[in-house]
Amino acid sequence: MAKELWEGNQAFAEAAVRAGLKAYFGYPITPQTEALEYMSYRMPELGRTFLQAESELAAINMVYGAACAGVRVMTSTSSPGTSLMMEGLSYIAGTELPMVLVDVVRGGPGLGNIAPSQGDYNQMVHGGGHGDYHPIVLAPASIQETVDTVYGIFDTVEKYNAVGVVMIDGSIGQMMEAVEMPPMLEVRKDYPDWAVKGGFGKDRRVLTSIYLNPAEEEKTNFRLMRRWQEIEKNEVRFKEYFMDGAKLSVMGFGSSGRIALSAVRAARAEGLPVGLLRPISLSPFPYQAVRQVAEQVENILVVEMNSGMMLEDVLKEAKGRTNVEFYGRMGGVMPFPDEILSEIKRIMSEKTHSDAHPRDQWLKHMEGIA
Repeated sequence: MAKELWEGNQAFAEAAVRAGLKAYFGYPITPQTEALEYMSYRMPELGRTFLQAESELAAINMVYGAACAGVRVMTSTSSPGTSLMMEGLSYIAGTELPMVLVDVVRGGPGLGNIAPSQGDYNQMVHGGGHGDYHPIVLAPASIQETVDTVYGIFDTVEKYNAVGVVMIDGSIGQMMEAVEMPPMLEVRKDYPDWAVKGGFGKDRRVLTSIYLNPAEEEKTNFRLMRRWQEIEKNEVRFKEYFMDGAKLSVMGFGSSGRIALSAVRAARAEGLPVGLLRPISLSPFPYQAVRQVAEQVENILVVEMNSGMMLEDVLKEAKGRTNVEFYGRMGGVMPFPDEILSEIKRIMSEKTHSDAHPRDQWLKHMEGIA
């Protein structure tokens, strides 16, 4: 199939349509509004459901209702909207329903700005609403990878009856790249055995996320945790680049990982033994891959467009095994490859390393920059 030029937001919307999406509910917020705009005419022309809600709170609860009915459903938003959806995400997870959220991350906290960021890491990977559950969180690094991820995540969340999040940043949402679109799937016509059903005088299946008996709530939590063990076993995703013989590994996800790859290529061109580990699944996180890299290299450099949120997950496995350092940009500022290359050269030239937390070292270093 020939490649076509697509904007990121419209591309992931079309990928969802082709994956058999039956219903989309959303609310406009920059930098993902193009996705909602695209859905506003694409879904109705196919006889499917599109509705612009009055708020993100309304949108996520509409998603909840459609998920109960057993249809493929999704929403998309950006960081402040994602924050408003936290309660609904927890309700959906507690009811054990599959749904998809695409989060196009922008600068924060607060209303912040409309520039690209990765500051939603903690609220998605270590948050996602109250209670003992984990969303599946995937972080593609290009428009093609975003299309492939969105297209496939519906099968994944339906396999585990889980909340699935595709987390990209505003740059991926707004840029244009050549993309090969996947084939069009039909909207599913079967009625899932977990969906709500029945009525007065008929067999009924009632779905709920409220268990007033603590023992019943605990059983639900244990069921969710055991299901999460299966997800951890089967759904870890990452990519490695130039790791053969590497003495330093850069680690970054999404756009940070993509930018870091340019820096790694430049370092290799200069003869420096540098590689890259790019996590794709942030939840479940590729802890084993991080551990293996930490046992191989002398240094790890974590690069993020936030204050070092993934850094803490890297440190869980790498601390004590190798030296870990951090370089981040915040508030919608994106790092350049030459910044990362400069950090690589600095780390590899130093003979001793500080025992301070990598974030503290980074903040001190950034005093003269920002």
